[in-house]
Amino acid sequence: MALDHPDTIRILVFLEEIGIPVSRGRIEGDSFLPGIEVRDGGLMLDSERAFYPGDLLHEAGHIAVTDPAERPTLSEVRDDPGEEMAAIAWSYAAARAIGIDTQVLFHADGYKGEGAALATAFDNGAGPGAPLLQFYGMTAEAHQAEALGLPAYPQMARWLR
Repeated sequence: MALDHPDTIRILVFLEEIGIPVSRGRIEGDSFLPGIEVRDGGLMLDSERAFYPGDLLHEAGHIAVTDPAERPTLSEVRDDPGEEMAAIAWSYAAARAIGIDTQVLFHADGYKGEGAALATAFDNGAGPGAPLLQFYGMTAEAHQAEALGLPAYPQMARWLR
């Protein structure tokens, strides 16, 4: 998709509002997700390469759930299953907050072919990762929200860990 796609524009505005820097430039070689790279605690977009708008939210999710002390130097997403689940849950909450369709977030070409299953799970309130976001103090699981004084997921108390 292009940088002027309506979903991309909404996502970029949201990321700016919550403090995740996005810059544009050339990405040399292959990146894990086409046209998008995590660099120095922000996102680098290569406007010469096609990318999925939902992938912006997923990669931003990795930045958002990273320990604040490590975030400014984050340039590689770790291969950590817990962090992956937290980033997926964060990206769903962000998509809901800005009105991005779940199918745009969990597109058919991502998530090792499990995008549709993730979309269904999250839309039915059963997606993974919310307990980690609760542990980070960003939201709470519905059954604990009142006791913790935090909004129930997918509502967020804060967007950055």
